[in-house]
Amino acid sequence: MSELRRPNETGVPDSKQFMHPALVRNYGKWAFHDRPRPGVLRHVSDTGEAVFTVKGGTQRQMDIFTIRTLCDIADKFCDGHLRFTTRSSAEFMTTDETKVKPLIEALEAAGFPVGGTGNSVGFISHTQGWLHCDIPGTDASGVVKALMDELVDEFKNEEMPNRVKITTSCCQINCGGQGDIAINVQHTKPPVINHALVAGVCERPAVIARCPVAAIRPALVDGKPSLEVDEKKCVCCGACYPPCPPMQINDPVHSKIAVWVGGKHSSTRSKPMFHKLVAAGLPNNAPRWPEVAEVVKKILATYKADARPWERMGEWIERIGWPRFFEMTELPFTKYHVDTWRGGRSNLNASAHLHF
Repeated sequence: MSELRRPNETGVPDSKQFMHPALVRNYGKWAFHDRPRPGVLRHVSDTGEAVFTVKGGTQRQMDIFTIRTLCDIADKFCDGHLRFTTRSSAEFMTTDETKVKPLIEALEAAGFPVGGTGNSVGFISHTQGWLHCDIPGTDASGVVKALMDELVDEFKNEEMPNRVKITTSCCQINCGGQGDIAINVQHTKPPVINHALVAGVCERPAVIARCPVAAIRPALVDGKPSLEVDEKKCVCCGACYPPCPPMQINDPVHSKIAVWVGGKHSSTRSKPMFHKLVAAGLPNNAPRWPEVAEVVKKILATYKADARPWERMGEWIERIGWPRFFEMTELPFTKYHVDTWRGGRSNLNASAHLHF
């Protein structure tokens, strides 16, 4: 029996092993790219060879039937070449322009809308939600499906002032990242502690160290080692729940949804920005979240009507000012929109720009 191959764990896997042959042939030789229509990219190399990429939206959480359906379409039109973006859009690549139209028709017929390129609402990135995450306060993938059902026309058309990136996060740690619009869970009450289980389940020093505002300290309850929370310090972030499940913070009444706007990661035209809170206390109303969808659609409609060409959401808000934003979107401004946390000052000075 031959010796098993030792795993090679240095670096990332070779990106070319599953790449379309035309992409491998022209790697680093691309002359330009354009968009013949929404949802279709055309990359042309220095040799004149063109590759067409068709982007289809999915329901985000994949089942075996859906994956096999996408693979069957890739086998029929793209010689089996298919890839998924970080936002779970499915991209099909072909060098044969005559296959682009029937490929689009096949995707639409199977329930996968084609779009998400250029100045459109791109597919929503999100955290894992109920299926995979250990601390979700809501189902982030469910919010994505419900919202994209409402925004599918903006996904299929390029009618926004600039690309709109939306994110959702199933807890306040915000793994979804910064977005033009972000939908995040908002816990409004400190965790409820089951003291009988803490000693047997939780590594107390790790839980104490995890709190970002030092609100957790050791305690002795009914003769057993436990933990207690200083509710005056607690910011209800939920970071204590993963290492200590007896510190339950999810609540059917007090866990809400909040909408944030104006974030972006890129440094194109303006510096990266943190998104800011604009709507708080929305009902965590699964499975369709109609109250959240209403707020998001109102913000998008206002941005679409008033922003200048190529302005991202945050750039538009900086130009018109926050008072005007709340006036135009008809969202109430409350005391909860003021960043009074003692560490908030660092948020106001955050930038990825280096100055010498």
